[in-house]
Amino acid sequence: MSSKQDDKEKKLDGLFDFIEASPTAFHTVSSVKNVLKEIGGLGLKKHEAWELEEGKLYYVSTNDSSIIAFRVPEKKIHSFMIAASHSDSPALKVKPNAQIESAGLSLLNVEKYGGMLMAPWFDRPLSLAGRIIIDKSDGRLESRLVDIKRPLCVIPSLAIHMDRNVNSGHEINMQKEMLPVFADAGAKKDLLKFVTECMGLNYENDDVKVVADDLYLYDASPACRCGADEEFILARHLDDLECVYATLKGFEQACLDMDKTDIMPILAVFDNEEVGSMSKQGADSAFLYETIARICEKLGLSKEDYSKILASSFMASCDNAHAAHPNYPEKADPVNRPKMNGGIVVKYSANQKYTTDALSKAIFHKICQAAQVDYQEFTNRSDMIGGSTLGNISNSHISLNTVDIGLAQLAMHSSMEMAGSEDLKDLITFSEKFFKTKITNLEESNYIVE
Repeated sequence: MSSKQDDKEKKLDGLFDFIEASPTAFHTVSSVKNVLKEIGGLGLKKHEAWELEEGKLYYVSTNDSSIIAFRVPEKKIHSFMIAASHSDSPALKVKPNAQIESAGLSLLNVEKYGGMLMAPWFDRPLSLAGRIIIDKSDGRLESRLVDIKRPLCVIPSLAIHMDRNVNSGHEINMQKEMLPVFADAGAKKDLLKFVTECMGLNYENDDVKVVADDLYLYDASPACRCGADEEFILARHLDDLECVYATLKGFEQACLDMDKTDIMPILAVFDNEEVGSMSKQGADSAFLYETIARICEKLGLSKEDYSKILASSFMASCDNAHAAHPNYPEKADPVNRPKMNGGIVVKYSANQKYTTDALSKAIFHKICQAAQVDYQEFTNRSDMIGGSTLGNISNSHISLNTVDIGLAQLAMHSSMEMAGSEDLKDLITFSEKFFKTKITNLEESNYIVE
């Protein structure tokens, strides 16, 4: 195996490990923290005073599901280079008082989180993850991560013998048909007691009383390579953990390489993108603005300094993109038709669902040139309303030039998604160069990119 091929395989193995460790947004942020700690990252707390030192790497999280990391430069800040992605994916969220008995089985009452494809969730091995809140006897409320890490539930399909017309089209009723089987009702298994026992806790102990939870089901199938030459990958949550991982690895390498710079690299991972970002931990919150404003204050910068810095700053909003589907080629734009293994995708939308314009595309182009990576372009069909992402939402709080990018994939929002095995390394390479790029605003729309 060539060194180039070996490097690609290591990156894919790293992505698979990251996905395996990150079944929910809470776990994703925990995984990001672990990587940052390994390279000397220091955790900050919103409720405590901050002390920032030149050349040091810091991170701060909110709700345990969103995180912002940054490196303080050795010189007065010239610009912020921000790469943003999201930690959440469509899933089935377990409702309170979830257990329902039917036909001798214990089912879980669940609801959709995000715009998910429902059909692929049938007859799949589903596991359970999220967090529980424990009311401690000393008055503290303590959050703990949960991950069962094995097949636990299944949503069984109705046999074709009982619905002969099912293959002619069937509208799935979420409340009736998508209740996963959890246990034999005769076993009298209590969900929260089962969860705490799996965590090695005594549910009956007053010191670990569970008072609330955020639990989700996820496809327990492992990530894998596929295709005749293993040119594709299949995994859950590629949208958007592939971008989270790629920007994290680029941020890691850039921070290790930087020395005596005036650029501040910022990695932002937001929750709740799949449901509109309108939450205290979403891109539509004040989290990014307040974090950057606090950084500037601690470094002795004025409000005018902040505005001047933003003029030369840049954001890459990183969220995976649609590849042209081979079975539905008519669903893609006639010209702009991304393919897996075709390089990074830059996304456009005239209605600003994606923020890319001529200026941000030109800056993106220059960075790709410097990084020696390929890119391709995506637009929706003109008669079709597409999706959106976090770039335009974040820009309503912090106004700066932004490009929307991602990697091409199929089966977006399915329980398992498909992407190209070659593209990950391009986004990692781009991200590393991105965080070290210096952009200078000369006039209104004139810039130097170096």
